[in-house]
Amino acid sequence: MPDILFQAMPTEDAEAIWAGGTDAYGLPPETMTSKGAGYPCRHCLQNIDDDDELLVFAYRPFPDLQPYAETGPVFLHKSRCERYRATEVPPPILRTSKDYILRGYNDANRIVYGTGSVILSGDVSTYAQGLLVRDDIAYIHVRSARNNCYQCRIDRA
Repeated sequence: MPDILFQAMPTEDAEAIWAGGTDAYGLPPETMTSKGAGYPCRHCLQNIDDDDELLVFAYRPFPDLQPYAETGPVFLHKSRCERYRATEVPPPILRTSKDYILRGYNDANRIVYGTGSVILSGDVSTYAQGLLVRDDIAYIHVRSARNNCYQCRIDRA
């Protein structure tokens, strides 16, 4: 089985938002206050603490517009945070739900049909390793099983 890397939102994407940039729809991010659990930051991959300010915005974790380039809401600490670095272990935000959707994508950033599945949180690494042994899978997205929100990306190490 291949070693895997859990990848947070690139710092360049977070920096653009923190610097006053707009989201995937050209809109400014909205500021909210965390109510505790359920507000995972896509840059540090930690839950945003209760009463901390956060930004919510439309994020498209794909390089180009195309039919499979899903866009949806994500959260980011309003104050700068460090990008998640412990790439070989599931990040803290993947311990906050009982299950997640994992979906494989090819080199053209298209969904590889038949790879999408709802996976128990304790089985995420094993399922990802099983997909990444395939030559037709370039990377995997982890999404919320309830709301389909993008969580993080998984690559081969």
